[in-house]
Amino acid sequence: MALITLRRNLYHLSDFRIHGALAALKNHPVNHVRKMVKGRLCPWFPSLQPEPCKVRFHHACCKKFHSDNGDALHPLGEPVFSQAHEWAGPEQNPKSLDEQMFYGRLNDLDSSEDVLRFIGTLQPLPDSLAAGALQRICEVEKKDGNHRLPKGILENGVFQALCVRFEQESPSLSDTALVTALQALSLLYVDPQSNLLLNLVAESRHRVKRGGLEVRSLCILGESLIRLQGPGGETLELIVYQLQGEKLETFAPEDIVALYRILQACAEKVDRHQAFLNKINSFSLSVVSNLSPTLMSQMLTALVALDQTQALPLVIKLGKYAVRHIPHFTHEELRKVLEAFIYFGHNDRFFTTALEQHVASLCLTLDPEVISTVMEYCGRKRILSKPIFDAVAETFVGQSEKFSPRQVSELIEPFGKLNYLPPNASALFRKLENLLLTRFDYFPPKTLLKILHSCSLVECHPVNFMAKIFSPYFLQQLQGEESSVDRLSLAQLTQLFLTSVLECPFYKGRKLLPKYQVRSFLTPCCSLETPLDFQLYKSVRIGLIDLLGARMYFASKVLTPYCYTIDVEIKLDEEGLVLPFTIDEDVHKRLALCIDDPKRFSLNSRHLLGKEAIKQRHLRLLGYQVVQIPYYEIEMLKSRVELVEYLQRKLFPHNVGVRW
Repeated sequence: MALITLRRNLYHLSDFRIHGALAALKNHPVNHVRKMVKGRLCPWFPSLQPEPCKVRFHHACCKKFHSDNGDALHPLGEPVFSQAHEWAGPEQNPKSLDEQMFYGRLNDLDSSEDVLRFIGTLQPLPDSLAAGALQRICEVEKKDGNHRLPKGILENGVFQALCVRFEQESPSLSDTALVTALQALSLLYVDPQSNLLLNLVAESRHRVKRGGLEVRSLCILGESLIRLQGPGGETLELIVYQLQGEKLETFAPEDIVALYRILQACAEKVDRHQAFLNKINSFSLSVVSNLSPTLMSQMLTALVALDQTQALPLVIKLGKYAVRHIPHFTHEELRKVLEAFIYFGHNDRFFTTALEQHVASLCLTLDPEVISTVMEYCGRKRILSKPIFDAVAETFVGQSEKFSPRQVSELIEPFGKLNYLPPNASALFRKLENLLLTRFDYFPPKTLLKILHSCSLVECHPVNFMAKIFSPYFLQQLQGEESSVDRLSLAQLTQLFLTSVLECPFYKGRKLLPKYQVRSFLTPCCSLETPLDFQLYKSVRIGLIDLLGARMYFASKVLTPYCYTIDVEIKLDEEGLVLPFTIDEDVHKRLALCIDDPKRFSLNSRHLLGKEAIKQRHLRLLGYQVVQIPYYEIEMLKSRVELVEYLQRKLFPHNVGVRW
């Protein structure tokens, strides 16, 4: 559901007087008012009924509303006045009330009861101030985490009078008061079919068709209608159409983000609005520096929902300015930002540095969902951040019971993928093993398999679980309702089985049946190996031909009987002579050249990924002489002669010359 925020800096209507429901409180007993409106409130607020209801509250900001006399209004969230401007008291005439002082006083009230008690002491309020009071009630209830208004608030005479006033006098409300009241009531789970909301919605529809609403009012109204009616309403379409006709230069940053949220709610119509979105994406580059942490998170979330992959310049700039906001993001906002960067494939070293400092200092207090998302971000972008990984490992050891199976998987997998063991590795994997033993049945089969496979990549072999995952019962669970087990799971099972044979010779338990074993770990969709980089291979191939004398003396992309694909294989006989790759007899030694491009390492480092480390480890155990040829060594060579000399040192370090 799209969200919008609204500050209480509303129109100041110095000449506008309404002797509405609040005035009635001065002339009639409170009990009389309660009896008059209580019958109306039950259909408005289902929370008066015994069945449970759900309420969502959202803080809002709109700061472009100005008073009629041109004076700037004081937003509620900003510092209030000094003691020299204290509130004059309950007998103050409302037509001379200073709106800034009103909102400053309102901002000091931390409960709905205090808000109602405060406005109940005043004479009739202008409609804009009454709407602001209703908005404040919504905010304090959200702050308290309530999912519905307390019964005491619903039965409060002042609150009931507010509702009656907005129902009966909707045609005479100012635009600001109308949209503010509608926004607050839409967040308080009022029945959309109540007379109160029907009147407000009808009046809003009338004013939209008439035209003339300001951008801010259109944005607030659009999001309120989405909450009440969903994204398919005719009035919402008209609002979007009118917003398209406005100059984006007149939009405040809050309006731009509100517009993104409205379009996000209508994501199924994104093709229809794509031209407009392109304009918004381009213009938004100019407002990024003015976005608050909340607005920045919401903009990134909308870009993901709208699949704006063509807006990468905007994403990059958002990433640049997100660095300064990392300490100020809420847990949920930080998670959304990271999810967006994962979605768009964005990373920034300054962002990573700031994230390291934030996570390392606050990891013990971070939400498990945030921690797992941070690790997922690092894993997806191949970011080996030792401060983050070490802090997360410490947190998991101390708070493992707080993590769900999915979160455990997202936390553990990057350790295996990036081939990193933290200083407390023994405690980390001991805690993980105990967690899996006690909660084995709570882990979905695929999630469990990913965790165990990740452990094997860093040589923390899950021997105690191998018999279980090789069992027919587990394999049947892994298959589920599908016709067969998916290709990635079969590859992980096969590599775990190969690990049990090569690295755990003491394991004598159940074996993986041949029908569940794959022939190759290198597949287009779900590979356990990184494909050979063709450009890097071409450079090495030229040097090998010069060194060995002919192309016939080495083979490329060789699939072994053990599922691994070797980049380049060279065969030697017992005397050290190089044999043509077509000959299989008299082979005494096999050289396996691993031509490692940057994708086989952690980002901006020389640290091999886990899947490449286990491959080289297994090839050595299988009898191959593994020769690693990393890209950063090739890039240092300045000539073809240097390349040949380099390859000779790598392939034949103990021989002065080479014979073939």
